Amino acid sequence: MREWLFSLAEAERLLPGDGKDSRFTDAFRHGTMRLGLYGPRGSDSQTPHRQDELYVVVSGSGRFVKSGEERTFAPGDVIFVEAGAEHRFVDFTDDFAAWVIFWGADGGEGSSPGTRA
Repeated sequence: MREWLFSLAEAERLLPGDGKDSRFTDAFRHGTMRLGLYGPRGSDSQTPHRQDELYVVVSGSGRFVKSGEERTFAPGDVIFVEAGAEHRFVDFTDDFAAWVIFWGADGGEGSSPGTRA
């Protein structure tokens, strides 16, 4: 799957079995950018990451907690998490999956989230 067009179905086939809590597969890397598919089952036990990241929810719904703040999410939502922030998906449905994009240097880019172009 080292192409420039990425199929959700292909990435889902590469996810580890349903028995694993932290199901993740890399789809593509270019420079500091990494694209993966995340589809945990049961619980989300991830720890803070060293790069900034975006989640693009493709299926499922639930709640997302970041730095003590909690919000609901659904398909089509995009979630930004700055490097080093505590975060996790909670009370999510069994069909939850999200593209995740990591980029930048360790420690993140350091600008304030929430700015719109």
